[in-house]
Amino acid sequence: MELRGTVALVTGGNGGLGQRICHALAREGVHIAVMYAKSRDQAESVARELASSYQINAAAFACDIADGAAVDRLVGDVKAHFGRLDILVNDAAYNIAIPFPDLDGLTQEVWDKIMAVNLTGPMRLMKAVAPIMKAQGRGRIVNIASVAGLGPTGSSIAYAVSKAGLIHLTRCMAVAMAPETIVNCIAPGLLEGTRATSNLRAEHIERSAAASLLKKPADKDDCADMVVTMCRTETMTGQTIVIDSGRVFH
Repeated sequence: MELRGTVALVTGGNGGLGQRICHALAREGVHIAVMYAKSRDQAESVARELASSYQINAAAFACDIADGAAVDRLVGDVKAHFGRLDILVNDAAYNIAIPFPDLDGLTQEVWDKIMAVNLTGPMRLMKAVAPIMKAQGRGRIVNIASVAGLGPTGSSIAYAVSKAGLIHLTRCMAVAMAPETIVNCIAPGLLEGTRATSNLRAEHIERSAAASLLKKPADKDDCADMVVTMCRTETMTGQTIVIDSGRVFH
């Protein structure tokens, strides 16, 4: 798909990886809707920087993606502001470090919040944009999962299961939304400088990097560049690409 002049909604667009994704798409001439949950000033600052750096249209939008009505309003507001919606990047996520054996620590409240943000939220967003992309005759969706979704690893059982669900949801939505809309997924390994990583213990971060073949964390720009590739593609759908410095092979 030719990207210049298209419109992308990036959830969590003011986060560490989200900002890199916004910049990578804006460099290609994509107009950007920066979705945030709480950090309004930061999101608006990101939007201003994108607009001035790349001469594109960018704006910040607030949304709690665990709220179905709020998701519908968000998609409507983005469509009204930009006139169209071509790309959805589901990057917003929540996690909290709970060792797997600590089943008491994995409370129902924690489980429900992680599932609501990491799995049900992206599902709601994909359903909301589906009719718009179908009517336009094209669309691209990129979900940001995790290598924790490919094996029993990660910050908590709930986080791992939510990301495994997102990977399979990608496959299912690729079937449901074809042929107009292409749906793919990226599964990063450890990423430094993100909100998700800030919730992890230092020893977990060190252990993850040391266990990779390349002995370093995954690169946020590599992930952002893969988002661009997945938005350009005409023949890849339902796929998950791992970017983790060589830890998980699937």
